Amino acid sequence: MKPEIIYEDEYMLAAIKPYGVPAQADHSNREDMLSILKNDLYDRSGKDEEPYLAVINRLDRPVSGIMLFAKSEEAAAKLSDLLQDRKIEKSYQAVVRGEVPEDEGTLTDWLLFDKKENVSRVVPEGTKGAKKAELSYEVLDILDTDEGTFTYLLVHLMTGRHHQIRCQLAHAGYPIRGDVKYGPEAGKNAGKTDGSQGVGKTGGPQSAGKSGGPQGAGKSGGPQSAGKSGGPQGAGKSGSPWAAGKGRRKNGGRKTPEIGLYSTRIVFTHPYTGEEVFLHREPEGSSFELLDAEDPDW
Repeated sequence: MKPEIIYEDEYMLAAIKPYGVPAQADHSNREDMLSILKNDLYDRSGKDEEPYLAVINRLDRPVSGIMLFAKSEEAAAKLSDLLQDRKIEKSYQAVVRGEVPEDEGTLTDWLLFDKKENVSRVVPEGTKGAKKAELSYEVLDILDTDEGTFTYLLVHLMTGRHHQIRCQLAHAGYPIRGDVKYGPEAGKNAGKTDGSQGVGKTGGPQSAGKSGGPQGAGKSGGPQSAGKSGGPQGAGKSGSPWAAGKGRRKNGGRKTPEIGLYSTRIVFTHPYTGEEVFLHREPEGSSFELLDAEDPDW
């Protein structure tokens, strides 16, 4: 797969992750963004050595949109510090089931990650291992369709927890369209199984306005690198030993997992040049095509 790179300099690059592609190698053994981009860098470099690349903002597999990568350990550390200090603004566009009554709001919850089930759950404050999760949202549109009522949201992350957007919105009663892990399609709502109350819809959004919006539900921890110390991950094309090639499966005839969540905007001050980096992409995918079909003037 040829990656779609929307920004690149000597320190970092940003690319669009398609729906269904893992951010980095996982148990599915399918081609992943990190390997795809490292393979592309190798092909373009003309050097016979593995390029360094680290994931800065991870996106869940069924989420699409902008991902940011560091091209050196130093750049990875600097970008990770910005992320931890909440100096990288991450915005998403989401299509959720139901009608969100407020034009804008904030969700504040405590999330507990269940590693065995790979889900996060809203739990009472003070629960051992739980982490505070905050996001704000703006309502962009409300549409009645043959599938029911949907609300089109612009979401801004203040924290970056595992499956945060998906879990918090489902817990609030507005699961993301197509989400089989947290939505009604799951058979059980992972975001609501603890019986916790109080979603905290207080205050308005604390970020940029409706001019666009980008993470899907990404972890905001440190960079998840697969750099020079990572070692080979199976034979790849063009001689690169780590890339998404031999031994990596493509989706084939399987339906690509896709939910109505898109990493649409990332904004931050470049840690080397001091200039503002503004990354933006309008969302793609069946959920957003549904909106276009119902409201062609949007």
